[in-house]
Amino acid sequence: MENTINNIAKGVGIALFTTVALLMIFATILTYTEVSETIINPVIIVVTAISILIGSSIGNIKIKKNGLLNGALIGGIYIITIYLISSILNWKFTLEIQSIIMIIIGMIFGILGGIIGVNKK
Repeated sequence: MENTINNIAKGVGIALFTTVALLMIFATILTYTEVSETIINPVIIVVTAISILIGSSIGNIKIKKNGLLNGALIGGIYIITIYLISSILNWKFTLEIQSIIMIIIGMIFGILGGIIGVNKK
């Protein structure tokens, strides 16, 4: 059980780190090119999905069972962490339709990553 919790925490940490790294790259691209700012929201959704998929896959490699559940946990904890940070940094934080979409995407890509991680040889 303790090993599972450690691997879930590891998966969430990897997902958060991946998000920060990818968003820094995107911010640099936005700063030094003529890329339109209208693509910010779609890029954030894609970065979130990729980050959760990577974190969930890596977090589930050593667990070897319950990929669906553990992946969903990694995605859910990641999304909760991001929203807690957002609500602390932005006092006007609200739960909107985009937030619900992000929660669903987080859970789906966490589950997918869990399946990949458990079945990786």
